Amino acid sequence: MKIAELKGEQSRVDVEGEIVEKGETRTVNLRAGGQSTVADATLRDETGSIKLTLWGEQIDYVDVGDRVRVENGYTKSFRGELQLNIGRYGKISKI
Repeated sequence: MKIAELKGEQSRVDVEGEIVEKGETRTVNLRAGGQSTVADATLRDETGSIKLTLWGEQIDYVDVGDRVRVENGYTKSFRGELQLNIGRYGKISKI
């Protein structure tokens, strides 16, 4: 699937691209209690770009310039912006 084909509220998303930007890591409070670290990255392919949300260990796994594949991810609209999430059942790997 290409980034330009992504829409809000999709599941089972498989997409490949390059990490072209990675934001600062921040700590957030979880709805279920506790805290976690999160960072936003920008994933781009030849058709467009999308914000990719990275949690915990995923943050240190990727750097700007890495080509990655997200498997079984999902999209959602957050504050009016389409985002790609890896989620509990998804996977990110370098290619």
